[in-house]
Amino acid sequence: MNTAPNQIAQDKVVDLEYTLTVNGEIVDQSEPGEPLTYLHGHSNIIPGLEKALEGKAAGERMQVTVQPEDGYGERDETNTEELAREDFEDDIEIGETYYAQAEDGSVIPFTVMDVNGDTVKVDFNPPLAGMVLNFDVTVVDVRDATAEELEHGHAHTPDMHEHE
Repeated sequence: MNTAPNQIAQDKVVDLEYTLTVNGEIVDQSEPGEPLTYLHGHSNIIPGLEKALEGKAAGERMQVTVQPEDGYGERDETNTEELAREDFEDDIEIGETYYAQAEDGSVIPFTVMDVNGDTVKVDFNPPLAGMVLNFDVTVVDVRDATAEELEHGHAHTPDMHEHE
């Protein structure tokens, strides 16, 4: 399949300006002049948005509705846990997102649901799990990925730190 040089396809680096709304509320958006840069076809963004962007070109603007199964997944009500209050260093705020380090060194975000005496009930579901996501997207730029970006599996931006 031949694509125009500025069309979004596998291994293209894409700059996007976006606003994400859930239930009519803005939950995330790119800053003016600071687009989201990602490497297409490498699962760097949620699948539903990546699929919708395939074949689009620089300058195109679109609205995309992403269902939970193509976004952050359905909520898993069993994906909650009670942690010891002493595992937290400071004041705990219900509804806040904190980060735990897994044994393999990866970082796992979780949201505090409740604090009850010495236990803290936390939710490991992504905050937007089970939600219908509405994106308003403008494709700012599309370019070929460099060999290094392909090797690393993500886009590099000018202000990004060098890999160690």
